[in-house]
Amino acid sequence: MRRTTVLRTGLSALLLLGAWATAGLAPASAADAPSSSSTPASVSRAQASKGLLLAMQKDLGLTESQAKARLAAERTATALQGKARRAAGSSYGGSWFDPATSRLTVAVTTDKKVDAVRSTGAAVRLVAHSARQLDAVKARLDRLSAPDGVASWHVDPQAGRVIVNVVASAEADNDVRAFVKRAREAGPVLVRRTAQAPKTFSAGTVGGDPYYTGNVRCSIGFSVYGGFVTAGHCGRPGAGVSGWDGSYIGNFQGSSFPGDDYAWVSVGNGWWTVPVVLGWGTVSDQLVRGSAVAPIGASICRSGSTSHWHCGNVLATNETVNYSQGAVHQMTRTSVCAEPGDSGGSFISGDQAQGVTSGGWGNCSSGGETWHQPINEILNRYGLTLHTA
Repeated sequence: MRRTTVLRTGLSALLLLGAWATAGLAPASAADAPSSSSTPASVSRAQASKGLLLAMQKDLGLTESQAKARLAAERTATALQGKARRAAGSSYGGSWFDPATSRLTVAVTTDKKVDAVRSTGAAVRLVAHSARQLDAVKARLDRLSAPDGVASWHVDPQAGRVIVNVVASAEADNDVRAFVKRAREAGPVLVRRTAQAPKTFSAGTVGGDPYYTGNVRCSIGFSVYGGFVTAGHCGRPGAGVSGWDGSYIGNFQGSSFPGDDYAWVSVGNGWWTVPVVLGWGTVSDQLVRGSAVAPIGASICRSGSTSHWHCGNVLATNETVNYSQGAVHQMTRTSVCAEPGDSGGSFISGDQAQGVTSGGWGNCSSGGETWHQPINEILNRYGLTLHTA
């Protein structure tokens, strides 16, 4: 916020309140490694805040001890992913965190790699298709033009298939049926129903702690040196940005949507950046200590200027989402709810930045799903450095 503005209490006083602090999410391919410039060599073992534990208890139905144990197990699984993948070699079929066993599970296509992967500490499942094969099938689908009734598609390592999500009310549509037919011809595909089509979560100008560009309100994702990252659909390059108090912050320096959904905004005019995600009084403001990618199945939380703080689980990575404006690739799907105005806000797992909120379906009263664009992809695209504690 501006240095001339009355400061709020606690860490919130240091934030670009409503500008950067309400950030969102994005998916990373199971094959993608975090940027070495933005991800610490080891995942932080800092104690979780009381507020974060309370949010996990509320949204995930856990006790305090279960929430603590899950966060510890997820940190271990996150740190293990790279080693287990290297052990699997070309037989690697994907990986995910299993809350039931509190372990990382790695899929392999040959029993010759089972012992090597188990020696890393991961559980192992034999599958028919490698991650490379499934990624190739998804790439074929990415080249197709999808009708509105097709919501998204992604590689599911647990199913060993490419999942195509079709809006239930549109599954009999001729264009949808034609897309599904072509998808099945591309390789191992499983069709699932979804309740609604995804949409972006930008909104008209209303009160709260947002940032504004034109008559659109969005949420800040994460601080980077020189500015913050957010969703690309919130503004085009050169567009001016104002903060929660109406004062000028800076301009969109880079933006991409559709195809991608990410952007970065410069910060100046008395505003500054800090490595914090706003907890909105629901939880303590959260420090950001890195950007290690949480595995499928891990818990994840989101901060946004409309619905504030909510938690859920990572459902899929490297998903292509078919918005009405066009497809967006490499998204991460979550069970976290969101509402208009939350676009661009922060997705965080523990103290590790995950991505910026893109869109989804549903709301925080009846529930829904939300996608985020992975943070490491954004940092690499624009050569940015995440501001960490």
